Amino acid sequence: METTNFAATDGFPHTALVGVTGPEQTVAVQGDPRAALPLASVSKPISAWGVLIAVERGLVDLDEPAGPEGSTLLNLLDHTSGLPFEGDQTQAAPGTRRIYSNAGFDALGAHVGASVGMPLAEWLAREVILPLGMQDTDVTGRPSAGYRASIADLLSFAREVLRPALIPVALRDLALSVSRSGLRGVVPGYGSFDDNQWGLGFELKGSKSPHWLSDSLPPATAGHFGGQGSFLFIDRSSDLGAAFLSGVAFSDEHKRIWPSLTEEIVARYGAR
Repeated sequence: METTNFAATDGFPHTALVGVTGPEQTVAVQGDPRAALPLASVSKPISAWGVLIAVERGLVDLDEPAGPEGSTLLNLLDHTSGLPFEGDQTQAAPGTRRIYSNAGFDALGAHVGASVGMPLAEWLAREVILPLGMQDTDVTGRPSAGYRASIADLLSFAREVLRPALIPVALRDLALSVSRSGLRGVVPGYGSFDDNQWGLGFELKGSKSPHWLSDSLPPATAGHFGGQGSFLFIDRSSDLGAAFLSGVAFSDEHKRIWPSLTEEIVARYGAR
């Protein structure tokens, strides 16, 4: 593992923890890889992975009713349930708009917890955190935005996404594929897009610009960023994953460095 400094983070006025991994091992880190910081919405892919494990076990089904009337588990996972960012007053019929929703992921957590017979936090600890050796991770907060983790643990999770062992590859592929193309929606902090592409718990870059990922990254790049200045992305074309933690509120400083940082990561460490 290489200890490095990324040029893109020069002048960033906050902590900038960065890690990069291939499918087998961590290849580079900047800063303390074991410092646990808030993930904010980077919690969502971890929650989604626990849901997908429950799907694989036959404990829940993507097409079963969940959330507001007419919504399914799939609608909650791909932000098309109609629930708002926060609250329980629906804003659209299920499947008609991409409304990014913390409320939807919290409803997802409650539904799946009831189906598996334990709180989602307990299910995640047993079925995701322990098997992946994510020793610095705390999943006792909101499924939408309440977890904490370290760079080392996020890279362990990224390796699972690159080479899944907890779910079948086909289910991983479904999670990282566009669910309902052509739906308009907002990426918080970046604006509204006519085709706001998402998979199941993962945002897909698509053709969105401006964006937190570099314009040079492929449309299929999957990941998430969080309101506490965090990100996780998976670039299967380069066979790598990367994570960033800062522990401070997302700001223009993050918007300034993230596109160049994500481009630098892929240029330096992506598969050739």
